Amino acid sequence: MKKTITIVLFALLCTFSISVRAQHRNPDNYRSPDKNGINVFESPKDTVSTFDGVRVRIGGSSTLQFQALDHSNNGNVALKEIGDNFNLATANLDLDVALFDGVRMHLRTYLSSRHHPEPYVKGGYFQIDRLDFINPGFLEDVMKYVTVKIGHMESNYGDAHFRRSDNAQAIYNPFVGNYIMDAFTTEVGAEVYYRRDGFISMLGVTNGKLNQAVDNPEKTSPSFLAKLGYDKQVQDDLRLRLTGSLYHTAHSSRTYLYGGDRAGSRYYFVMENEEATSKGNFTSGRYDPGLNSELTAVMINPFVKYNGLEFFGMYERSSGKAPGEADTRVWNQYGAELLYRFGGSEKFYVGGRYNLVSGEETVTYNDVDITRYQLGAGWFMTKNILAKLEYVNQTYDGFDTTSILNDGKFNGLMVEAVISF
Repeated sequence: MKKTITIVLFALLCTFSISVRAQHRNPDNYRSPDKNGINVFESPKDTVSTFDGVRVRIGGSSTLQFQALDHSNNGNVALKEIGDNFNLATANLDLDVALFDGVRMHLRTYLSSRHHPEPYVKGGYFQIDRLDFINPGFLEDVMKYVTVKIGHMESNYGDAHFRRSDNAQAIYNPFVGNYIMDAFTTEVGAEVYYRRDGFISMLGVTNGKLNQAVDNPEKTSPSFLAKLGYDKQVQDDLRLRLTGSLYHTAHSSRTYLYGGDRAGSRYYFVMENEEATSKGNFTSGRYDPGLNSELTAVMINPFVKYNGLEFFGMYERSSGKAPGEADTRVWNQYGAELLYRFGGSEKFYVGGRYNLVSGEETVTYNDVDITRYQLGAGWFMTKNILAKLEYVNQTYDGFDTTSILNDGKFNGLMVEAVISF
């Protein structure tokens, strides 16, 4: 009954949002949730205000995959038997509200996700691009370049999270799966941006907690974030972007940078044991290095787009410890995406992604590698509808013979349909 009510409510909200959008523009300083949001990173800084009173934009997304994957290991630990079929359909509900000139709110709710069959709020924030609510024109010359975000929100660490699938919002991701070490977390905090003439800088601080509570005081220190970069349309047909990001937690009862996605992986049940459930084992195909008590992570991301040719890269170095460990462990992640977009309005694309993570495992302290290749293609049937096809191959090397990942691999085809508005 609860799921039926949720579906009906979502349908009504979708119908209502169509009428709302027909009457109102999108809020200022806002990343469009459709094809127009592709290759947009931080929300744009609009120079002209269109505020004419409080406006509510209701949007959402719905995504479904067909999975045809096989997996295997050394046989010492039995794997769950999997076949070819559809995965759980996922859905998001988004509220974006223009509250005042230069002030807007965003709220995302996962209506259906792999890890949580019940609806729950992912997070939300309010964003300030003008201070006219204090006094008209207050610090106007400063706020031309400054943006402030405050809330229980997705941390802006690295650029890969701008291209990942966020539960049902998968239209920005040219492939089906996210990266193996999927850097994503939602924490209470604030971020301050200064953007001018293509240069980008950001400083942020959070309380370091995914699940908010006042108990266990002083067990988790604040987390600090920083980003510095350059993003410029150098010529009409050439765009260059390069950023470096930092995330640091001095001590924590549990870090969540690589375990903060509560929605779940796209590759259901791969490399899981026979007792695995979709909800309980929701990170299939990903890897958390277990740097849970202290963590410092640095990510560098180049992005180049020349006409229809597009490259996105990643180098990440993560160091830290698990509880009880005396020595610091280091993990490295490498990623490279090469796409070619073509057709009218670049409605088609083909491409590939390479992803490698390597480091020292906790407990056994083995040096291990995980390698993934993805080949994909996509078709934007409209700016709100995307169909994807992907071949994925992932292998595991160096894991202990008692591990389910020893000599592990999975490969096969994924088909994904995305609606986002």
